[in-house]
Amino acid sequence: MKAIGVAISIDDFGTGYSSLHYLKNLPIDRLKIDRSFVNEVLVDSKNAAIVSTIASMAHHLKLKVTAEGVENEGQLQFLQAQNCHEGQGYYFSRPIPAESFETCFCANL
Repeated sequence: MKAIGVAISIDDFGTGYSSLHYLKNLPIDRLKIDRSFVNEVLVDSKNAAIVSTIASMAHHLKLKVTAEGVENEGQLQFLQAQNCHEGQGYYFSRPIPAESFETCFCANL
């Protein structure tokens, strides 16, 4: 799959079935930090430490980092300080219908 350009991400990293074992044995390209950690990075030092640690580990493993659930400027600034490559969440946009996305995307080509 990698030979044809498919990138592999681990979604919701840090919860459920995500495992460090996958990072060692699979050709992962990106970690997506679960929103449950991002949501409280400004009010819970443990969540801040978890996000910081995941981002640092990903960088050492040469992986991209995406933070899910970014809802405000403070969270974004914290994530930028951790060198997260991307963010997803309501801070950037609420969900929109596919037709609206297509219209906006095509208008910017």
